Order: sequence, then structure tokens, then C-alpha cells
Amino acid sequence: MTLITNLLFWISTGLLVPVIVLLLFFFLRSLLLVGGFFGQYLAVRKSEGQLDALLSPLTPNDLASLTEQLPHIPGVAAPFYAQLLAVRHSAAHRERVLSAFDDAAHRAIALPRTLTKMGPVLGLMGTLIPMGPALVGLSAGDIASMAYNMQVAFATTVVGLVIGAIGTLTLQVQKRWNAQHMAHLEFLAALAEEAQTTPHSTAVSTAKPVEQ
Repeated sequence: MTLITNLLFWISTGLLVPVIVLLLFFFLRSLLLVGGFFGQYLAVRKSEGQLDALLSPLTPNDLASLTEQLPHIPGVAAPFYAQLLAVRHSAAHRERVLSAFDDAAHRAIALPRTLTKMGPVLGLMGTLIPMGPALVGLSAGDIASMAYNMQVAFATTVVGLVIGAIGTLTLQVQKRWNAQHMAHLEFLAALAEEAQTTPHSTAVSTAKPVEQ
């Protein structure tokens, strides 16, 4: 039994260095994410107003010229507007474009989703692993060793929570952006479908009844 517990203790202690390295790696990635996210946020705020002003008065007859009027759209959704307008006459291709955007949107939030999950997990691991040596130092009267291990435990906790907070914030905002773009694309797809059905409906309604 002692051998097994010692083995577990050695394994957990050996994991401290990889945990700290991963925390530093994800912390750097989160800083890079914040830097790019700020610029993207400003661009999205600008394009949102332009898109709303362009799409609000849109009619099915205006779809043909919409490609030339689209503003610069930052992020993963940019190419899908042009793709949807290019295949607007085919219902199957419209559905394919919408599905492709949904997949691309999920891939685009992979990094913040990973930071949201891995930050707190690694922070918790970095907290619990040094607690064993800290208790050993306390029992042996080695206050310096205990203080060092507690310092490592608290530092990894804080870094892990910072990573998780950055990931959560950027994840929620990017999900909202993707939801807005999906709503715009579905609106364009609905207009394209209406453009296909309206002429047929008009022809049927204006046809004279057959006299018997």
C-alpha cells in the first residue's frame, strides 16, 4: 500500500512542471486572443450598423445587386454572404452554405472554448499538486518549503482563472456575433426563396378562370 501511495505521489509531483508549462502556453495564447479580439470588436461594431442598414429595406428583387453593396465583414462569416448570393436560386445549395457556415463558426470558437475549459482545470491541478509537498514541509517544520509550495499553488490558481475568464468572455461575444450572422444569412436565404416563389404565385393569381 505504501508503494502504491508513493507512486501516486511521484506521478502527481511529476505533473507539476507540465501543468505549469501548459498554463504559461495557454496564458500567452489568451493574451494574443485578447489583442486580436479588440481590433475585431471595433470592426464588427462598424460592420453591424452597415449590415443592418443594408438588409432592413431589402426586397427579393434587390438580391442580384447585393453582392456589390456588402460592406467589409470581419471574421469567419465574410465569404458566406457572397457564396449564398451566388447560389440563391438553388434551395439545396443555400442549405449547404448555411451548414458550412455553422461548421466554420464552431471551428472559429475552438480556441476560446479550449481556454474556458482548460484554464480552470490546469489551475486546479496546479493548486492541488503543491499542496502535498507543502503539508510535508509543514509536518517537518520546514516553513520555507511550505511557503514556496503554497506560493506556487496560489499563482497557478490565479493564472488558470485569468485564462478561463478571457476564454469565457471572448467565447460569449463570438457566439453572439455568429448568431447574428446566421440570422442575416437565413434572412437572405428566405428572401431568395421568396424571389423564386413570388413570380409563380403572381402568375397563378392573375390567371383568368376557365369558363365552363
